[in-house]
Amino acid sequence: MTETTDPTETTEAAVVAAPPDEVSSQRSGTSQGPRGGQRDHDDAAGAHDGPHGYASDKTGYLKRMRRIEGQVRGIARMIDEDVYCIDVLTQVSAVTKALQAVSLALVEDHLGHCVVDAAKASDDAGAAKVREASEAIARLVRM
Repeated sequence: MTETTDPTETTEAAVVAAPPDEVSSQRSGTSQGPRGGQRDHDDAAGAHDGPHGYASDKTGYLKRMRRIEGQVRGIARMIDEDVYCIDVLTQVSAVTKALQAVSLALVEDHLGHCVVDAAKASDDAGAAKVREASEAIARLVRM
């Protein structure tokens, strides 16, 4: 196996990412709520009229997620081919780190854009966005 410093880079076992046409870029103005139901963005701790914090690097995020998707498919292929357990676990660890890196970047973008914009709008809106971000971070650090 090859080692890389970027956890989003593919390894020999995690072949190629999915083609761009397999990733849906449709936006409906809703997102998945904590229990899987649809949640309107305007209901989430105050309205956010402008683009989301990640909008400036949306292409980069999609590229990273496609690469991660390819790594996950590579893991499934490894299991199907009865690859040694430790090799599979190494790839699972790489995918986990790659997802964590994307999560941290999204949190940073959210804080620097969405939370700042809400705080400029009003103290209450800012406090609500900080609370929302804090809850999201708490979900990320739970194991």
